Amino acid sequence: MGAEAHPPESPAVEPGSGRMIGTALAAGLLGAALALTLFIWLGYQVRTGEPTGFDLTVRAAVRSWESAGVSRVMWGASVFGAPVRLLPLGLLAAAAFALRGWRRGAWLVVVTITGAIVLDVGLKTLFARARPEAFFDYYPAPTSYSFPSGHALVATCFFGGIAVLLSHRLQTRLAQVLVWVVALVLIVLIGGSRVYLGVHYPTDVLGGFAVGTVWVASVALGDRLAERRRRRA
Repeated sequence: MGAEAHPPESPAVEPGSGRMIGTALAAGLLGAALALTLFIWLGYQVRTGEPTGFDLTVRAAVRSWESAGVSRVMWGASVFGAPVRLLPLGLLAAAAFALRGWRRGAWLVVVTITGAIVLDVGLKTLFARARPEAFFDYYPAPTSYSFPSGHALVATCFFGGIAVLLSHRLQTRLAQVLVWVVALVLIVLIGGSRVYLGVHYPTDVLGGFAVGTVWVASVALGDRLAERRRRRA
């Protein structure tokens, strides 16, 4: 079958689409700038490796919420959201996009998820923050460094990246909103589970959210700029 039969890599240009792309670029730049500012501030706060007052206050509050039911949910969220599981899920999503003829989407998923893993390893090594003491014996603290949270970072990149891609393909506003709601719930649940289990400080998780947001926004902005150049060509 000729190349002409493949689905288009991007939707047809509609009136006002250039303005929409410009608005999306501006919003993405603002979001990335705010997230980067937050991460830099958090990095400064945790530079000594010691827990902040915010960390200690939140950990004490979370410890008081302990219950068997909540513990099961948080344990499941933490196991599901481990980077070692989200990486193959990302590759499966990329393969599914490629099989449906959406090669650009597949490539963006691969770039987003692999970049998240690289950022996780690199930033942990850079900050070298020791882990807090875990709250539960059945879920001991991992041996890697603490800041930023890899669960929070990779979950933000995986679910946030998928939401960005799908929201540009879905036809109704309701479907777009539902995709983002599901993505945000999963991201917050996975990140929050790390604080609940005691294997991360709250600032670790916030740092993971911030870095993940910066990376997703960077990939999305790069794609939008490339799309704008293609349309002008």
